[in-house]
Amino acid sequence: MNLPLNNNYIPKEISWLSFNERVLQEADNNTNPLIERIKFLGIYSNNLDEFFRVRVATLKRLEGFEDKGEELLGYSPTETLTEINRIVLRQRSYYESIYQRLLTDMEAESIFFRNEKQLTEEQEKFVCRYFHDNLRPILMPFFIRKETRISSLKDDAIYFAITIVPIKESKKNRYALMQIPSDRLPRFIKLPSEENSIEYIFLDDVIRSGLKELFFIMNVKEITAHTVKVTKDAELDIVDDISESYLEKVSRSLDQRKKGTPVRFLYDRSIPVELLTILTEKLKFVKQDGMIPGGRYHNLKDFIRFPDPGVKRFRFKPLPPLQHHDIERGSSILSKIRKKDILLFFPYHSFDVFIDLLREASLDPSVTDIHITLYRVGRDSSVVHALTNAVKNGKRVTAAIELQARFDEQANIHWSNKLHEEGVKVIYGVPGLKVHAKLCLITRVKEDKVQRYACVGTGNFNEDTSRIYSDHLLLTADTKITNEVAKSFSFLAKNYKRPAFYHLIISPYYTRNAIYRLINNEIKNAGEGKKAAISIKLNNLVDPGVIERLYAASRAGVEVRLMVRAMFSVVTGIGAISDNIRATGIVDRFLEHSRILIFHNGGNSRVYITSGDFMTRNLERRVEVACPVFDPDLKQELTDIFNIQWSDNVKARVLDPQLKNNYSEGYSELQGFTEPKGDRVTGSISKQETTSEPEGKFEIRGITETGEIVETEGNKELPKNGEVRSQYAIYEYLKKKTL
Repeated sequence: MNLPLNNNYIPKEISWLSFNERVLQEADNNTNPLIERIKFLGIYSNNLDEFFRVRVATLKRLEGFEDKGEELLGYSPTETLTEINRIVLRQRSYYESIYQRLLTDMEAESIFFRNEKQLTEEQEKFVCRYFHDNLRPILMPFFIRKETRISSLKDDAIYFAITIVPIKESKKNRYALMQIPSDRLPRFIKLPSEENSIEYIFLDDVIRSGLKELFFIMNVKEITAHTVKVTKDAELDIVDDISESYLEKVSRSLDQRKKGTPVRFLYDRSIPVELLTILTEKLKFVKQDGMIPGGRYHNLKDFIRFPDPGVKRFRFKPLPPLQHHDIERGSSILSKIRKKDILLFFPYHSFDVFIDLLREASLDPSVTDIHITLYRVGRDSSVVHALTNAVKNGKRVTAAIELQARFDEQANIHWSNKLHEEGVKVIYGVPGLKVHAKLCLITRVKEDKVQRYACVGTGNFNEDTSRIYSDHLLLTADTKITNEVAKSFSFLAKNYKRPAFYHLIISPYYTRNAIYRLINNEIKNAGEGKKAAISIKLNNLVDPGVIERLYAASRAGVEVRLMVRAMFSVVTGIGAISDNIRATGIVDRFLEHSRILIFHNGGNSRVYITSGDFMTRNLERRVEVACPVFDPDLKQELTDIFNIQWSDNVKARVLDPQLKNNYSEGYSELQGFTEPKGDRVTGSISKQETTSEPEGKFEIRGITETGEIVETEGNKELPKNGEVRSQYAIYEYLKKKTL
């Protein structure tokens, strides 16, 4: 496809698909425990659903603007959609081959999937009872007639497209649709089985076993069911109606989302042609328009919640959260913060520290106020409970809740109502801007002296995600930061006042220029013959302006190291443009979510943690905060962590212009960047297309708890020197600090 900016920019949608392929590689990597590989299949599917609901839906909207859409995007929406369809179909083939290999690997461990035609007599009786007790009362099929509107099919749900063949050949086939209630019942049901095996059946197949009973009123010769799924545009349209409150606008937009335009149609490739034609005509789909053929089962994101067979080696070995070396159990966290800044790194440290801090603040008689931003919170949020408890203890609590946190809008409306009912002052931030900053401010007044304590982070105040997302949280009483965090909350409450900031970098008003200045300073130092270096770790890096500045830094001789998990539009290794830029991305057991910015600054490094990525939306349409780290020990800690991850040669991939997703051989300041030696770890789509089963693929490789790669020879383990699995190495690095 044609890339914009003289091939110096990879469309973010295409780079995202490359990221999701890295997730798929983890499902294909048999050094990962068996159930974790199954979960990676589910994560891939869940990611792809959201991609179509958001990214593809946006491209389709822009496509409708014709030339204006290309001008807004910077490249052709139509060509990008065509390329997306091609890549997704190719990945689908890879996905299905992994799925079949996983079934084989599961069978080798005596874990079996059975369909409705493979059951023993005892299992048939169990399935019949399950159908009668759990499914028959809630299954509601409806016939497809000429006047039937199927645009009302639920987004994110799966349906059976049912073909009913009558006994009389003179009668035509009838067709029906029926939702599979996987939102109400488990998708995977454990069957009675022999003692040494574990057997499951899909909920889909339990329903198939009882279809004739559902349609008993008809004289049926044969009845078949094929799975289909519709994905819809999930973007919210917030109409500017001054007669409605912001909460009412978001609530109404959520109702409209249910009627969103279909952007993808998944179907069982064995579905009868006549039925497929009827469905696609009613949905107004054409072949090239997001139609994805697949296998017997869809919505395999349910693999994320695959039942635990109870075998320890099928899961990642636990990494118990570490006690932070500056915080003693049962001691005052506020007093510790007064003495020195503290940097928490989840999930290596426990999120309970933050809950304990809120509890202490709610009980401390000198604390008067607590302010916090909430973007996504836990299902049964301890943060919310701590805030409401603080109100009961007489504290003034203010929560800035972002109602437009995508796919968490309904939950946030619920929590905003609950907080309001409990006496918390709820504010909804800045009109037209999402509040994505992660801030908490505790104000303490003692003997007329105001003391402030700030928490500034890279991730949400969410105890659920803190167990699987890696994020930093800085706890500080430094007035340079706390006073400006207080200004940030004043801005959220009174948007017409735009305060000046001298330390925090705040979007949408200051971040772009501040980042440009930091990069330009490195360019200046390089021009003066000084060492110049930039190290950036983000989730996404796609903003054209920032990318052009990084290209300028590369041309000036600045060493640029980029570690980006997902969307990445930089084209590395272009002579005279980006030959000083290297980039990797890590996919492992924890989702890499922390954001770190390190600028060499002539040897006096400037180090930041930030809530926002380098995307145009984060720079210009969101409230984000990048926070400087002043403490020399913490600056060194963040630099060490970056360097450990930069040295990863087990789970890091090289981000190259060809999107090969080859595994990195690692990079360090001493050895430089080493390109991968072929497909060390195969699993890229290109490899799958050339050979069905690569030789020597993972069979002899394993990983110790500390991240060291070992080769096995029978029961003998031989350590292989020099290999780094960074998430385990970070755990060991932080563990040593506790000793």
